[in-house]
Amino acid sequence: MSERSGGWVVLWPRGGGGWSRSSPRPCRGASASSIHPGAWWVWSLGLGTAATRTTNPLLLGLLIAVAGYVVATHRTDAPWARSYSAFVKLGLAVLVIRLGFAVVLGSPIPGSHVLVTLPELPLPHWAQGVRVGGRVTAEGLVFALYDGLRLAALLICVGAANALANPARLLKSLPGALYEIGVAVVVALTFAPNLIADVQRLRAARRLRGRPDRGVRGLLQVGLPVLEGALERSVALAAAMEARGYGRTAEVPAAVRRTTAALTLGGLLGVCAGTYGLLTAAGGTYGLPVLLAGLAAALGGLWLGGRRSLRTRYRPDVWGVRAWLVAGSGVSVATLLVLASVSSGGSAALHPGVVPLVSPTLPLWPAAAVLLGLLPAFVAPSPPASRPVEPIAVKEPS
Repeated sequence: MSERSGGWVVLWPRGGGGWSRSSPRPCRGASASSIHPGAWWVWSLGLGTAATRTTNPLLLGLLIAVAGYVVATHRTDAPWARSYSAFVKLGLAVLVIRLGFAVVLGSPIPGSHVLVTLPELPLPHWAQGVRVGGRVTAEGLVFALYDGLRLAALLICVGAANALANPARLLKSLPGALYEIGVAVVVALTFAPNLIADVQRLRAARRLRGRPDRGVRGLLQVGLPVLEGALERSVALAAAMEARGYGRTAEVPAAVRRTTAALTLGGLLGVCAGTYGLLTAAGGTYGLPVLLAGLAAALGGLWLGGRRSLRTRYRPDVWGVRAWLVAGSGVSVATLLVLASVSSGGSAALHPGVVPLVSPTLPLWPAAAVLLGLLPAFVAPSPPASRPVEPIAVKEPS
């Protein structure tokens, strides 16, 4: 709303230039950080890899604290930055569900400290090895707690990247071979809040008219207008993308296409096999070489596939010294935890015993390695603080 006083109207500055009659909403997310968004993802995936190498609750809690501190100091007011709390809640839900499974379905860990005995449901002979109810032991609950906390830490570390990395800038940095997939993901993530807003708006309108907005009937009557609005937005987006020449591809030889497909598929299979090897104790010797070979093949395939994409980048993000430091801190944490897990002395500290029950201790060197993940909090530029905007008063023509 504009403010009038004796024929004068108050104009407020807009973020994109020019002036508006409506008062602006200050937002710190409009000015993005100068750190490359890929550096934040490398950092968070490094912390997540470190979380998969240990079940020590003290180290996992330290990883969660490191990720939370960096997010708290460098998160902006942008919409994507609000996703971190959702990942934290998802991690807590996973932990509670894992403990619930341990109570209801039992645990593979034998234990002697029985906490409670639940009524056991008799199962047929073909379901041997599966039970519902029975004894709930302290060893089984502690094992489930360690296992669920590890998965929760992994989710929270990935949520840190979602809160810190600008998805639009990340889309610009994708290789040409993944550009179409990236656009589809960004469009889906952009339209999701619109769908939620449409549902809330239609339910509020039905309540004002005295009509039911709950149950199957209310869901069906609300779902049709929401679907219609989503289709209208999709058609408008498709027309805008077609008008801008989206989807044009260059002609490449058939041999290059076959080589691209072979490298990409083989590289992704190598990445899966190498990751499985790193996550298992038996495949620790071959996991890293296979993972590196798969990454090299996949990157080669993506580089060749990008030759079919005809597009340019406006002001591409530069991978500077600070981005190297942010990414290097995450890689250092993952590397040091992997080396500690394969060493003879560090395995016991990273995986505290459950049978018999022992109190977990905080190993010194792995804890110091986790603290390296705090480096982005000191080297990455802080988000700009919201500044008050000053309006101007102009004479409105009569």
